[in-house]
Amino acid sequence: MTQSTDFQLADFLPYQLSITSNAVSDLISERYRSRFGLKVTEWRVMAILGDRGSHGGQLTQRDLTKATVMDKVAVNRACKVLEERGLVARVANESDGRSHLLALTGEGEAIHSEVMPTARATESELFDGFDETEVASLRAMLAKLRAKAGALTDLSGR
Repeated sequence: MTQSTDFQLADFLPYQLSITSNAVSDLISERYRSRFGLKVTEWRVMAILGDRGSHGGQLTQRDLTKATVMDKVAVNRACKVLEERGLVARVANESDGRSHLLALTGEGEAIHSEVMPTARATESELFDGFDETEVASLRAMLAKLRAKAGALTDLSGR
């Protein structure tokens, strides 16, 4: 890849990824915000807990922060809201007395199961016009970028 001396923000990969992520998240969240009253951060926490819940998983806030790649303050705030709404339950972590385990409640699982078809339908709409090879390539490239960013973060000691 060649380096250009003319910097254009619109051509900068982190900017392109950020605005694409925001546009997609806004689209999906708008479709369930009015019905379920969930913000993007709250839905991401619920989605992770719902995915893990089907495998008997309870997660700590630290686990959720890592899985969602969100700021720990945002995850903490989302967990508190979800707990206050009765969508997430917090139980003592017997293996680590300093943390708690979180899991979806029955009501949280019901909402998760209602929102997922909406999210999947929106994903299908977004990929309309892409062929299977393009979708697979995009997913593979995103995974490769995430892995590379993680490796570079590890190298920088963060």
